[in-house]
Parts: sequence; C-alpha cells; structure tokens
Amino acid sequence: MHDIRWIRDNPDVFDRALNRRPLHEQQRKRFSSLHLITLDEQRRAKILALETALARRNAASKEIGDAKKNKDEDKAKSLLSEVAALKESIPKMEAEEKEASKALNHVLAEIPNLPLDEVPDGKDEKSNVEHHRFGAKRDYAFSPKQHFDLGEALGQMDFEIAAKLSGARFVVLKKGLARLERALGHFMLDLHTSEPHNYTEVSPPLLVRQDAMFGTAQLPKFDIDQFWAVAGMQFFDRAPAEDLMPEQSATAIAFQESREAIFGAAMGLIPTAEVPLTNLVRESIVEEAQLPMRFTACTPCFRAEAGAAGKDTRGMIRQHQFTKVELVSITTPEQSKDEHDRMLACAEEVLKKLDLHYRVMTLSAGDMGFASQKTYDIEVWLPGQNMYREISSCSICGEFQARRMNARYRTKEGRAVRHVHTLNGSGVAVGRALIAVMETYQQADGSIAVPDALQSYMGGMKMIEK
Repeated sequence: MHDIRWIRDNPDVFDRALNRRPLHEQQRKRFSSLHLITLDEQRRAKILALETALARRNAASKEIGDAKKNKDEDKAKSLLSEVAALKESIPKMEAEEKEASKALNHVLAEIPNLPLDEVPDGKDEKSNVEHHRFGAKRDYAFSPKQHFDLGEALGQMDFEIAAKLSGARFVVLKKGLARLERALGHFMLDLHTSEPHNYTEVSPPLLVRQDAMFGTAQLPKFDIDQFWAVAGMQFFDRAPAEDLMPEQSATAIAFQESREAIFGAAMGLIPTAEVPLTNLVRESIVEEAQLPMRFTACTPCFRAEAGAAGKDTRGMIRQHQFTKVELVSITTPEQSKDEHDRMLACAEEVLKKLDLHYRVMTLSAGDMGFASQKTYDIEVWLPGQNMYREISSCSICGEFQARRMNARYRTKEGRAVRHVHTLNGSGVAVGRALIAVMETYQQADGSIAVPDALQSYMGGMKMIEK
C-alpha cells in the first residue's frame, strides 16, 4: 500500500515510476497522482467538516450551561436547537467521511509497488537482464528425458491416479521419488537454519485469514488464484425438504443464497509460506535491535493457477499443490538492499550444493510481482526440457507490505516509529528442485543418481531405480 502523503509531496516521481509498470489506460487514469490526490482532498474535506461539527457541538454544549447559568433562556434555547441539529447531522457526516476514506483506500490497495530505479525497463520477461550464471550444461551420451517420462517409467510418479483423486495439476509420488522430495525439503531447511544463513525455522498455519492475505498483497488482486476453505456446513441454513425440487439439495440452495456470507468467513490456503511468515509482525511494533528478523518454513502451498490455463499441463512444473521452502526477512529500510543480495546468495547455495546449473535474472519492471520493488529470479537448467525454468524468486518489497499489515519498528533512540521493510524468496521450490535433480542426474537406463548432498537424507541411497 502506498503512502498518500508521500504521493501528495512527490506526484511526478510517483507517476513516472508507476508508468514503468504495464498498466492499461483506464488503470493509468485511476492510479494517477491527480486522481488519488483528488480522492484525498475529498476525504480531507469530509474529515475537516466532521471535526468542525464535533468541535462546534462540544463548544455549544458548554455554552448552553453558561447561558442557563446567566439565565439567558433565549440563547440557551437557540443553542439547544443548534446542538440537536448537529447531533442529527453528525452520523451522516461520519458515514460520508468513512465512505471517502474507503474510496481512497480501495484504489490504493489496487496499485502495484513502484520499481526501484535500477530495475530494467520492459513490459515482460523478454526485457529481463541476466545477472550471472553458475556451472555449465552437462553433456549426455543419450537424449535426456523430461521428468514425467522418467518418473512414470520408474513407476514412482503417477498423474493418472492423482487426477482420479483430485483432478488435473496434482501428482502422486511413491518410493524413491517421494523420499527424494522429502529429503530435498529437509536438506534446504538444515542449510538455511545453520551458519551462516541463520534463518529461524517456523511451522506456520496453512490456513490464514483474509487480512493476512491482504497484508502480503495476495488480495485483492489475486483472489481468483487462491483456494478458499470454510468450516463444515455451519454457514448453511437448511431449506425445508418440501420446498426443494427433486434435482436440488438443501446444501446447493443454501450455498447460492449464502455465498457472500460464506466468502466473508472463508480462510485461504496459503499460496506460499510468505503469507504467514511475513504476517508474523503484523499489527506490531518491534525494537530495531531485533532486526533483521529471518524466517524459513517448508510447507505445502496451494494455487488455483486460474491465470495459467493451458500452460505446463503435463508434469509437475505448475501444480495446484506443491512444496516450497520459503525465506522471509524483516529489516530496517537501511538494511533491506543488502539483505536482498544476501537472500539471493542463500537460495543460490541450495543449487550450488546440488551442483545444478542455473542463471540469475534481474526482472524487468513489467515482469515483477505486484508487491515487488526489485526481483531476482533463479532459473535452473532442465536438460529434458532443454530450457531454463524459474526455481526461485527473491524480492524486496520495501514498506509496501508493512503498510498493509501495520508492521513497524521503534528506532534505537526510541524517538521514532517507522514501517519495516519486508523481503521474501524461495529457498527453493522443492517440486522444481525435484524436477531439476531428476533431469540433471538421469542415467541412460532411466535411473536417477542421488546427489552427494542428499545421500545422507536418503538413508545412504545412491540411485533411484525401478
């Protein structure tokens, strides 16, 4: 969320930075500093009118006592009439002030974060800039296969039975591959919680309130990409059986009639542990000495992928349910840029220890996430696909999320309270790491060699075979 006071003081800077984002013309007008300042002026006028009315009511109430003390009945009567009129008008003025504030905050909540100056210009991924690479592509004496061909041939990756259980974009892993997925998650957590990474391991809830989703900016923009859950059937009113058509059920009818109430009570399945980890400091004031805070978690994640119809429908690249190790940092504004580079290095260390070839890309202004000021993507090389695929995104968000969460810190001198800066990154996506290991370490006979760094997590297993 943006600071309207800063926008008022820096309208040209705001517009210039925002226009680096790929917005359509209607959004440019709606999000312009001119429109926002107009909404803010309307809000401030309502606040001033309300405060003036409240002050006058209080003053007039005091004057009534003075008039009665001086036995000035006419003046007392006039003041009583004025106070009565003010009492009648003030609720309306309060409602108008609340509506004006809501209108401004509604627009502010829809505006993406502003890219930092060093972020490359561009509308999409074609303008991303390579930062550096690690390792090199391996040579194979055979044609490398994709992970789903390898997994199905091993009899340890089953998309067909997963579809019977849950539909498309799910998978059932078995035996060695199931253990390899678990090993990867444990390996990453052990790495990030030890020296020199020193992240604090957290086991967070997988269901969160909508306020938490709003805090990290999944809402309102990405509501269609979230999975939602309600508790049992407690929100449904049963319809009398005699009122139902044969093809209708009480549940179906009640659901239609109660949709708004149900959604209001719904909790979100986390799309990433960024949501609960970042919200650990929501609505709080921490001491500067506690910063930076660094959290990590390995959790299942859930995404509806509503905007990805037709993309990566085969295999594990884009699933509704997947496992990811998340990294989150809470810092002061002065620490955040260095912390961004540190977080990237921590994520890279996972791939270095697994000896996986990758490149780091600095995303263009048009390819960054909604809440990001600057993002590095780590793209791992997949021999079977013969292409690089994202395995981690590390983003600095500045105070954008902190304002939405009301997360602040008290300076060491204790003289000021400021918003924290937040950062998040994948350390890394476990499912995609599994894919990368399978395709990179595949053998001519279809077996998968276990990387040295994972063998102790696999009970000494060196090869996954049929």
